[in-house]
Amino acid sequence: MIPVTDRIALDEAELDFSFVRASGPGGQNVNKVSTAVQLRFDLRNSPSIPASVRMRMVRIAGRKLTDDGVLVIDARRHRSQERNREEAVERLLEMIREAAVPPTPRRPTRPTLASKKRRLEAKGRRSGVKRMRGSVGGDES
Repeated sequence: MIPVTDRIALDEAELDFSFVRASGPGGQNVNKVSTAVQLRFDLRNSPSIPASVRMRMVRIAGRKLTDDGVLVIDARRHRSQERNREEAVERLLEMIREAAVPPTPRRPTRPTLASKKRRLEAKGRRSGVKRMRGSVGGDES
């Protein structure tokens, strides 16, 4: 089990790793060794993730989430397979930790009396400017 928060822990069997060849610098190593890691996590069917966290995870994941509800994370920054694997898992855990924090509800507030007065004065000034624009000819019909 991988601890995520004090109430959420992931089973390592839920994580599916596949290794592919990484692009970019790395010399001959890049042509011989499959160091890039693709982590797949079935978010939709995971028993470890509570429903409220799952809903926030869908929003956070964005394009990393497939139509089947599988979260795909690519890690190819490091030259070793193990470091890329650790980075992919850490990025998944960070995403879950972020989703585990419930958003603070917005408490509606009322505008102050001074702000209401300022708004009405600004509206009055603006209407005066517009009123002065039309009265050049003197004859309004």
